[in-house]
Amino acid sequence: MKKSEEREAQELRLTLDPAARRGAKIKVIGVGGGGSNAVNRMVEVGLTGVEFIVANTDAQALDHSRAAMKLQLGQKLTKGLGAGADPNIGRQAALEDTDMIISALSG
Repeated sequence: MKKSEEREAQELRLTLDPAARRGAKIKVIGVGGGGSNAVNRMVEVGLTGVEFIVANTDAQALDHSRAAMKLQLGQKLTKGLGAGADPNIGRQAALEDTDMIISALSG
């Protein structure tokens, strides 16, 4: 790990010190390719005390995620092939699976 990455990881750990949270549950959800990349980066630097979730319409992209929980959105709509960077398709996919999203974020 590079020094800048080590420093970044240390800063993230300090920010999310479990004692400071006082029982709060922290969930990070990365949506789409960019969100998944951000979550992967947090996992790589060793961020702890956080539950990582990724949501994507692209089933293949989900396979490459390091998140513990993966939500495939809009499976009926996109057949797992992604939204093609079309925000309207992404929105429809999220609406198709609203209950799954709520369940993942609850508790």
